[in-house]
Amino acid sequence: MPRKGMRNIFFKSPSLTRMTPPSSPLHHTFSESLMEENIEVAQFIITKWDSSHDDNLVSLFSDKDEARQYLGSIKGLQKAMKYLVLHQSNSEKLVRAQLLMQTAMQRLQNEFYQILKSNRDYLDPESVSAHSSSRPSVSRSSFSEFEEEEEEEDDESENENDSVPEVETASLAAMADLRAIAEAMISAGYAKECIKVYKIIRKSIVDEALYHLGVERELTFQRIQKMEWEVLEFKIKNLLSAVKMAVKTLFYGERLLCDQVFSVSAAIRESCFTEISKEGALALFGFPENVAKCKQTPEKLFRILDLYEAVSGLWPEVESIFSFESTAAVRATAVNSLIKLGDTVRTMLMDFETAIQKDSSKTTVPGGGIHPLTRYVMNYISFLADYCGILSNIFEDWPFTVPSALPESYFGSPDSEGSISSPISVRVAWLILVMLCKLDGKAAMYKDVPLSYLFLANNLQYVTEKVRQSNLKFLLGDDWLINHELKVKQYAENYEKIGWSKVLASLPENQTAEIPADRVNDHFKKFNSAFEEAYMKQVSWVVPDPKLRDHIKISLARRIIPIYKEFYESNGGVQMKKEMWGESFIRFTPDDLGNYWSDMFYGSRSSGSVSSSSRGGGRSH
Repeated sequence: MPRKGMRNIFFKSPSLTRMTPPSSPLHHTFSESLMEENIEVAQFIITKWDSSHDDNLVSLFSDKDEARQYLGSIKGLQKAMKYLVLHQSNSEKLVRAQLLMQTAMQRLQNEFYQILKSNRDYLDPESVSAHSSSRPSVSRSSFSEFEEEEEEEDDESENENDSVPEVETASLAAMADLRAIAEAMISAGYAKECIKVYKIIRKSIVDEALYHLGVERELTFQRIQKMEWEVLEFKIKNLLSAVKMAVKTLFYGERLLCDQVFSVSAAIRESCFTEISKEGALALFGFPENVAKCKQTPEKLFRILDLYEAVSGLWPEVESIFSFESTAAVRATAVNSLIKLGDTVRTMLMDFETAIQKDSSKTTVPGGGIHPLTRYVMNYISFLADYCGILSNIFEDWPFTVPSALPESYFGSPDSEGSISSPISVRVAWLILVMLCKLDGKAAMYKDVPLSYLFLANNLQYVTEKVRQSNLKFLLGDDWLINHELKVKQYAENYEKIGWSKVLASLPENQTAEIPADRVNDHFKKFNSAFEEAYMKQVSWVVPDPKLRDHIKISLARRIIPIYKEFYESNGGVQMKKEMWGESFIRFTPDDLGNYWSDMFYGSRSSGSVSSSSRGGGRSH
């Protein structure tokens, strides 16, 4: 029988049945005739594609018309079987129809398997997830829609696919075929056979993809706990690069594929997706929780924050993809990981504060330079600032009350726009204050008071620069920076006043007043001695920050040179002085002072000395 004739039987005869009253004798005779014809047509087509024929290696679904007729024959056979069950339950025709149906289902099962295997590249989760957002449904009809499909719809679909990339077209076609087969098998009562094939193949694909992403199923808490940090950190990095791909592509694509292929049954969709993905997802989201439960040190905090950021950032997708009741364990594991990671972060920050407070190093930094504690704490906190959004989430329900009232001068005016108000900003400000208090104690270890102030200026300058050059400036605000930069200048000013007080005290209060020659002589000798003593003591001191170094040098020059220059010039000029008192009493010209200061604060002139020559203020080193 020609295919055209077969198609007409499938599509036109049921309509005649619907128009004939069921109680009519004509209806019974016509229906029996129609059902017999459906069985004959089904036998012709199903036998033609019988899987037991060794020479039948071509896929049924390689020809769209053949596939359509095959599925149509199954639908007609189903109707015949339903009729026979009602009216001729003991008929040999029913046995014949059942055997035909078994043959057809075996063929569809084989086709289902082959489509899944041969289209593996086209059905990978990345391909599925890439186009499903813009094309939510497959372009070819499923088994349930078969009767209503018209030729012009096929033409529209083919024209539409002309503008679609080849990979996407193949993917869409494969999903359409799989869905049609699945619906036919489910409708005929062969869901179990269809689902078994699907689960085996797709689970192997998902498991293999997770393996290549570095997700380890056997990575238990006991194993993680025994790992060296370098090994564990490597595995954390692997997970960080894998988790986004696993959720947004692998699991998302697999969920879409399940939804497409088994769109006819919500229960089957859930069953397939759960069995395929649940085990791998539990391993993926269980790892961060196990890491969080291990013993931690402050240095590991940033990897914990990375894990928290990765999982929390993917939570909307996790909640959507694993929305089934049977995948509730996956959602719970992801949530538990976030809870455990958050608890660990809070504990580690408290441990970090405790470590600062317990720092008991007694050695002073040579030259009043930057203390290791300052470098460590500020580097740590500046990295923390990069996670301010995540930290805000973690501490959202954990209000922080500082152990003692912070001075207004530390925070800035509470009413100003730049005042610190967010919980995480207060915590960061408190950590810095704890460190600064420790630095006050370390400054007291210096025997030279000026050096202790220089130490404080250097370290606070380092703190402010770290804040200005990192995201800390957004957490702490402009008021904080302004206040602390003023403190740096105050420390520097204290250093200048105390460190060079003897030099200033050696000069007369009124430089222009007429002074006896012997007293002028005394002032120059005292100045020479005081300047040399201060220089020799401080030439090895350091100011690492160029801006602060220049600020101090300029400030010293403005503080001392004008006074000395006025005294120097008001007593007759250089030539007269040389004639009156000789070279030994005038050892420095005003210009010499700046030259000496230019060598200071590098920490590299510890053997420096001041020359006794009065000619040009020469120096030897």
